[in-house]
Amino acid sequence: MSETMQGLKRSCYCAEVDENMIGSEVTLMGWVSNRRVYNHFSFILLRDRTGIVQVVVDDSVNTPDIVEKDKQLGKEFVIAVKGKVMARTPENINPKMKTGKIEIAVSELRILNSSEIPPFHIEERVNVGTELRLKYRYLDLRRPNVAANLITRHKVCGIVRNFLSDEGFIEIETPMLTKSTPEGARDYLVPSRVHPGNFYALPQSPQLFKQLLMVSGFDRYFQIAKCFRDEDLRADRQPEFTQIDMELSFVDENDIMDINERLIKKIFKEIKNMDIETPFLRMPWNEAMERFGSDKPDIRFGMELKNITDIVSGSEFGVFQNAIDAGGSVRGINGEGLGGLPRKQIDALVEVAKTYGAKGLAWIVVNENGFKTTLSKFFDDEKLQAIAERFNAKTGDLILICADKDRVVFDALGALRLECANRPELLKPDDYKFLWVTEFPMLEYDEEEQRYVAVHHPFTAPMDEDIQYIESDPGRVRAKAYDMVLNGCELGGGSIRIHSKEIQGLMFGLLGFTPEDAQERFGFLLDAFKYGAPPHGGLAFGLDRIIMLLTGAESIRDVIAFPKVKDASCLLTDAPNVVDEKQLEELGIKIDIEE
Repeated sequence: MSETMQGLKRSCYCAEVDENMIGSEVTLMGWVSNRRVYNHFSFILLRDRTGIVQVVVDDSVNTPDIVEKDKQLGKEFVIAVKGKVMARTPENINPKMKTGKIEIAVSELRILNSSEIPPFHIEERVNVGTELRLKYRYLDLRRPNVAANLITRHKVCGIVRNFLSDEGFIEIETPMLTKSTPEGARDYLVPSRVHPGNFYALPQSPQLFKQLLMVSGFDRYFQIAKCFRDEDLRADRQPEFTQIDMELSFVDENDIMDINERLIKKIFKEIKNMDIETPFLRMPWNEAMERFGSDKPDIRFGMELKNITDIVSGSEFGVFQNAIDAGGSVRGINGEGLGGLPRKQIDALVEVAKTYGAKGLAWIVVNENGFKTTLSKFFDDEKLQAIAERFNAKTGDLILICADKDRVVFDALGALRLECANRPELLKPDDYKFLWVTEFPMLEYDEEEQRYVAVHHPFTAPMDEDIQYIESDPGRVRAKAYDMVLNGCELGGGSIRIHSKEIQGLMFGLLGFTPEDAQERFGFLLDAFKYGAPPHGGLAFGLDRIIMLLTGAESIRDVIAFPKVKDASCLLTDAPNVVDEKQLEELGIKIDIEE
């Protein structure tokens, strides 16, 4: 039968016990991680959220009551122990444990609750599938490394709040039930019982409300905000996620970048004791695409894209020439040292390129005595040598070449660059390379919808010198937008916002909104702008991504307490699920789904 804690108070956590406490009495509570018996001793590893400490029951010294309870213990039993902190003998010191130099000699033991045998071992490295771990997430969270991720998350949130408060920011919560303004990812909708047939939307970001706060005079706002997007999931995406969100008035891009560089520097110093060099490198979007094929480039290694359109133009190789004639380009990367890859692995790289829209991939291996290539029928050694020189290729290198529309070429080669660099000597765990990608295109043309769409969102301001092109040449307009990138991962992004009614009207017109459409979707914001909107801008970080990179986790699932899986379901609670017919009737909803 379970006992109570009556008369006992925990004096400290398990991993807080150290050599300075030798000879003193402590009271600890937690879970039995393991128990082993040697001669007349029972060694219990007691775990709580801080770590593990060894507790010792000596059946030659302890009372029969304690000895009997000790024999009943199984893994994950919840216990309370009182005892004296003792130094371990030199031969029994465990250097792998934080508490490996001490142990607790038990004087009182209580079983607070028993446990069934868990479905997997509760230990740092456990060989079990993700689905089983997430189904029993409350057990998974007992594992020290997973618990450490959440504790790091807590610490980062504290650093953010303290830093931004010291910088004059005010933390303000914005609504979770708001209006659907579809222009981007799909909204999660919430039906209203009081207003039949009408729906709230869960926020994809606090964007509109934080701009309203700038109109309100709260010139430095921040929030650690929960956001929702109904989109396909990847390793670094979840249907609900958390942003470090901020907005500032009377600032320019440099002000916002400076504050956030200092914030990231402080986070890395306090969490990893690393001194991050500032200011960060800045790179215009166009340069990032030309050099790395990505708007979030990993700059820890080279393998930059090279344009060889001028070298191969006019050749008889139809794949190259057709791409050039259609306004595309021929580019490639040098997979340094990969010339020895077997043909099967090269073919696998071709398949990677195809997943990004490329129709195929040409390749050249540089040998000591020449070239081995799929292009030998169309290019002589002199032309192949010119190509190799453009890539600074040497013996043992593998040149990969793609020809298509620029967008396809960039996407395919950007992905191949990461694939070729996935080697320990190039991607070191604690090598952090930050940069800002700036001067994004304001708009991009959507072939399917036959209209321009905003690259970021409709409220991003154009660069001053490009305002003149908004109506005459929209594709030429660059935005006052900026993304912070770390090792090929976008940590966060933002922009200076439009605060002029005239420019906002031009933007809505380019996006295909009539004045009536704009008023219907964003009227509350546009109306507020009539009453003195200050120049303003902001940024939002993905908190989950920051924690993932800080902890070295493989996925943001590992740094979220109760994450969803790829189909946006929760294995723990079995959500989403059906609801009672009565609830649907109250909402005026009828389900009509074909089986």
